[in-house]
Amino acid sequence: MPFSDSYDRPIEYLRISVTDRCNLRCRYCMPEEGIPLIEHDTVLRYEEIVRIARVAVSMGLIHVRLTGGEPLVRRDIVELVKQLAALPGLEDLSMTTNGMLLEHYADPLAQAGLQRINLSLDTLRPERFHHITRLGNLEQVLRGREAALKAGLRPVKVNTVVVRGMNDDEIVDLARLTLLPDWHVRFIEVMPLGTGEHWSEDDVVTVAEVRARIEAELGSLNAVHGETGIGPARYYQLPGAIGTLGFISPVSEHFCYACNRLRLTADGKLLPCLMSNRFIDLRTPLRAGASDAELETIFQKAILAKPRGHHLAEHQLPEHLLPMSAVGG
Repeated sequence: MPFSDSYDRPIEYLRISVTDRCNLRCRYCMPEEGIPLIEHDTVLRYEEIVRIARVAVSMGLIHVRLTGGEPLVRRDIVELVKQLAALPGLEDLSMTTNGMLLEHYADPLAQAGLQRINLSLDTLRPERFHHITRLGNLEQVLRGREAALKAGLRPVKVNTVVVRGMNDDEIVDLARLTLLPDWHVRFIEVMPLGTGEHWSEDDVVTVAEVRARIEAELGSLNAVHGETGIGPARYYQLPGAIGTLGFISPVSEHFCYACNRLRLTADGKLLPCLMSNRFIDLRTPLRAGASDAELETIFQKAILAKPRGHHLAEHQLPEHLLPMSAVGG
């Protein structure tokens, strides 16, 4: 049984950022020159990540997702996947990637034990993709998606951050993809966690608006019931669609009441909440020789420190939040 927080929410999902480095410079995430990086000797080693994950899984955090930065830029990432996949009790091992290196890594990752991929993709237009990411190539990402499907990393869920004036004119085109096989698209409200160009109330396209635009063009959405994921997305289908549409609304309709996750940063901070500047240091006691029982106590402390929720809808933003590239989403 998973350990529950102070509000009786079972915590069963651990997101692990393996690096704060990224091979793109998305405009809503960071400036063109990037951001200051974590010092190399503070980044968790693979054996440390595996040990932390083993303790977490033993406590009921049976779903693990690898994030970044961009996780595929970290050397020997396939070996980490292999070691994590072998942990007794781990039920689900997935990864979020921007897809730039996925064509090369998809098959080795699947063979190592990775089960699923979430792919960040904010536009279907090559020139716009390069503009948004500054360094990206859309065709390269789409080839990576095909490689992931061929390797059996299913489903590949496409994550689209919607920003007004940047890509909101493609909402219907992206939704229409779900009429095709193997396309699952999730629309996400932009959040104030980047250090890039886009964060104001005017930038946010709410999930309600996204849904209204889709239904006006493509027909009424039907709710999908059953197992569609362990995260905060609500899933629907267009009439006759094969794939699903997901909606994630951290700003306008927060889902804190059902939050089931902790986050581990690349330098060993446990974050009880994405929208909080509070963290619990795990790296220092780990490197000082803490026992598994002591690490479990630290996890329990982090779980019990989870707040009831954030206050973005009331325009309250905590100071000194870590950037998204360091948190891992």
